[in-house]
Amino acid sequence: MSIRFDGQVAIVTGAGNGLGRSHALELAARGAKIVVNDLGGSLGGEGGSLSAADKVVQQIIAAGGEAIANGANVTDKAQVDAMVASAMQKWGQVDILVNNAGILRDKSYANMDIENFKTVIDVHLMGSANCTKAVWGIMRDQKYGRIVMTSSSSGLYGNFGQTNYGAAKMAVVGMMNTLHLEGAKYNIHVNSLAPAAATRMTEDLFSEAVNDLMTVESVSAALVYLAHEDAPSGVILCAGAGVYAATRIYETEGVFLPPAQQTPENIAANIDQILNGEGQAVLAEGGEQVIRFVNKAAKALGIKLEKEEE
Repeated sequence: MSIRFDGQVAIVTGAGNGLGRSHALELAARGAKIVVNDLGGSLGGEGGSLSAADKVVQQIIAAGGEAIANGANVTDKAQVDAMVASAMQKWGQVDILVNNAGILRDKSYANMDIENFKTVIDVHLMGSANCTKAVWGIMRDQKYGRIVMTSSSSGLYGNFGQTNYGAAKMAVVGMMNTLHLEGAKYNIHVNSLAPAAATRMTEDLFSEAVNDLMTVESVSAALVYLAHEDAPSGVILCAGAGVYAATRIYETEGVFLPPAQQTPENIAANIDQILNGEGQAVLAEGGEQVIRFVNKAAKALGIKLEKEEE
């Protein structure tokens, strides 16, 4: 299978440098028309300039592709709406959205100013929400869309000094979980990419040998897959150093405690079984948990429901 995007339009936020730049170039090389969005600020989100986005656009055009630069701040809904409107005016459609824009303001939680917490949440979470909202109606009307959130191991597993970043990166997974359900009937697939790459966000963290393995191109291969028409939906795809894996959220089988035993002491007494991974399952949506709990409790108590909940 050859993955191509001929005739499709993609918006890539934070595309002036690093992963976003790599994503934009690879999508363009495979035929997509690109809105290269980048505020042009520092790693911490200060300042702004279109120069980085312009350079990427020039590179795409020089290679025979089509692209326009845009400096919208993803935290500003009016600017985001105008960005999407410009894409629609030029090309008449938006098929792919890559929510990649992000900043870092790392500090241990005890020493973190709450405004720095909020700013990081605003860029990663509200930026993704603003951009997704701006294209959702378009994708729904055209009965097609591919949206990729950018998560992180910091959100999925935690990372010291990144409570703000980790909270935002787990929050976009929550967005994906619901949007992939709401988008299904409109052929809108929503996934999350959890990248590990050597960028300006990580340049001081690893050795040169490690950075040489963690190429942005290896991550963009995963992004391109998630942006394609044959991509799944509701998947967290992890990529780094040429390794590709999926993070899945499982729920253990758990235990049922009858009413008289539903105490914190009995939860403590049964915690090993509660945490036991044997029989754990992936749930497709939140309501499945309620159904599973009710059926398990009814069976243990010998209660016959009118029909087993499905």
